[in-house]
Amino acid sequence: MDFSNINKPSSHGNGKYQIKNFNYFGKEIVIEDGVLVFHPENISIADKVYIGHQTILKGYYKGELFIGEGTWIGQYCFIHSAGSVKIGKSVGIGPYVKILTSVHEDLDISIPYIVNPLKFSSVLIGDGADIGIGSIILPGVMIGEGAVIGAGSVVTKNVEAYTVCAGVPARFLRNRTAL
Repeated sequence: MDFSNINKPSSHGNGKYQIKNFNYFGKEIVIEDGVLVFHPENISIADKVYIGHQTILKGYYKGELFIGEGTWIGQYCFIHSAGSVKIGKSVGIGPYVKILTSVHEDLDISIPYIVNPLKFSSVLIGDGADIGIGSIILPGVMIGEGAVIGAGSVVTKNVEAYTVCAGVPARFLRNRTAL
């Protein structure tokens, strides 16, 4: 079978951005060197947000990315918001975390998987949650307020508020308790 005309590559641009192009850009925001931003017109960043070196905010022509006040995003993260991502207030996102909102549907095995249409699902991360270094959050996941995701986890389903989950796939470990 000839697949030569199926995927014609095109550029998404160079990721350089201007603050004026964001949907919303709050105060006291730190964006470190090497951060790439695509489709800033669909990205809103609240006050006092930190975004670490080499992170990619991969906005999309549809879907929105919202980053809540006081959130900290470590270096080398990848956030793809084609299906929309909402990150609450005071969220910690460790270095190398990946947040994805699309997958290819597996509709037609006669063509390469990558050519099948995309399916979009939003991701929501509640206020005060913490995502450990190197974790991957898959499309359609909701992480509850105050939840903690252990380092290197792959989150495939919703996580309840104030719980600790870890592993591949991530699973419930315990409830968080007040001192």
